[in-house]
Amino acid sequence: MKTLRILVADDHEVVRRGMRALLEVRPEWEVCAEAATGREAIELAKQTKPDVVVMDISMPELNGLEATRQILKALPRTEVLILTLHESEQLVRRVVESGARAYVLKSDAGRNLVEGVAALSRHKVFFSSKVATVVVENYLKEGKTTGRTNRHRDLLTPREREVVQLLAEEKSNKEIAATLGLSVHTVETHRNNIMRKLGIRSLAGVIRYALRNKIAQF
Repeated sequence: MKTLRILVADDHEVVRRGMRALLEVRPEWEVCAEAATGREAIELAKQTKPDVVVMDISMPELNGLEATRQILKALPRTEVLILTLHESEQLVRRVVESGARAYVLKSDAGRNLVEGVAALSRHKVFFSSKVATVVVENYLKEGKTTGRTNRHRDLLTPREREVVQLLAEEKSNKEIAATLGLSVHTVETHRNNIMRKLGIRSLAGVIRYALRNKIAQF
């Protein structure tokens, strides 16, 4: 039987250990890597090419949804399970739009994490709440009939969303430049473009926007 390779991404080591213990009860499953930040999850996914990624939605440096988008762009055959503390229609929509096909509440992880990963191993959708499942089904129907897109996702480019998160984490332009491998001038250009697109004139406004639209979470 082929080994199912799993990457676990959470910024708390104790949580990663707990998930590893739950997942590796299955003898045919292997946790091939652990990531503590969204950016590290992307790099490790590219290196290890896991079958499934278990991703905390609230990650430092790059949030779980943005990391998911970038992982799936590089590895379209990989499946992603999103872990979150919250359940809301808006959040479910954002999870679906990221490309993740499983949604598990952290409070339910003890009984749903293994089930969710098992579903993804068969390329099946899994959501840990009947309510969330209804919301997703309705959303998918709407998407097919109306073809509408998410305004906040389309307003900023992926790189601009990365800059927004790092600004929300109180990183300086120099620190952002080092993290993203850009020049300080390029970061300043991105910052100016973000403020222009959003109609925001202050860093505090950018941070409020990031928190309100869950580009960054604390």
